[in-house]
Amino acid sequence: MLNAALAGKFYTQVVKARLLAALLLVMPPVFAQSGAVLFQQNCSFCHGENGQGRAGAFPPLAGHAPNVIATPEGRAYLIQVLLFGLQGEIKVRGQKYNGVMAAFGQLSNEQVAAILNHVLTAWGNDKLLAKDHKPITAAEVAAVRIAKLTPQEVAARRSRLKLE
Repeated sequence: MLNAALAGKFYTQVVKARLLAALLLVMPPVFAQSGAVLFQQNCSFCHGENGQGRAGAFPPLAGHAPNVIATPEGRAYLIQVLLFGLQGEIKVRGQKYNGVMAAFGQLSNEQVAAILNHVLTAWGNDKLLAKDHKPITAAEVAAVRIAKLTPQEVAARRSRLKLE
């Protein structure tokens, strides 16, 4: 009789564990951090809470990121900047910026995509995107991650975009 009672409790615990495991498989998107939260945690100190940037050091993202993604290499470039960082003088709307952006390669592909999609749709940027704009995906981030660029190489690629 004691063995039957123990077996019943063990069975109950196994069922609970399996149920929890099943829930964890379908629930990660609910627990995933949003792009806005990730931006706040990782980017807002330099780029500002509203993407306005910091004069001379960190460029604005508001009103500018859609211009970048509109170029043929812009999608890959935005992903490269976040993954590998950026070092070297750049110009945005005629203003020079010479800060160093840290690499955020420690973030998952999903987190990088979430941050970039937040940047591209926040602060009025959504109104500047092409009508056929598609969100950046984790698969795109994974494909770009393979390159392993230096921050200086990322800066050199920016010149190909012919941005001002």
